[in-house]
Amino acid sequence: MKENIVKEKSFLFAKRIVKCCKFLQEHKNEFILSKQLLRSGTSIGVMIREAEMAESKKDFIHKLYVGLKEANEADYWIDLLKETGYIDSENGNSLKEDCQELIKLLISITKTMKLKIK
Repeated sequence: MKENIVKEKSFLFAKRIVKCCKFLQEHKNEFILSKQLLRSGTSIGVMIREAEMAESKKDFIHKLYVGLKEANEADYWIDLLKETGYIDSENGNSLKEDCQELIKLLISITKTMKLKIK
C-alpha cells in the first residue's frame, strides 16, 4: 500500500493538538482558545481523509483547500497562544513548524492537482 505522508503528518499533528489543548484546559484553565485550536487543528486531517473519498478531482481539490484553510486557522491560534503566554516558545514553535509543513504540503498537492485537471 502506498504511503500517504500528508495523511500521516496530519494525524500526528492532530494528536499533538489534542495533547496541547488538554494541557491548556487542565493546567492553564483556558477553554475558549484551546477549543478553537482543537477544532481547527484536528479538522485538517479530517478534510484530508474526506478528500480520499472525493467524488471527483474538483471535489478532492476543494476538500484539501478546506483543510488548508483549517491549517491556516490553526497556525493563527498557535501564534496567539504563544504570544499570550499560554504555550511556551519551544512548544509553540514546534507546533508552528508542523503546521507550516502541512500548509506547504497541501498547497503543493492542490497546485499539482489543478494543473492535472487543466
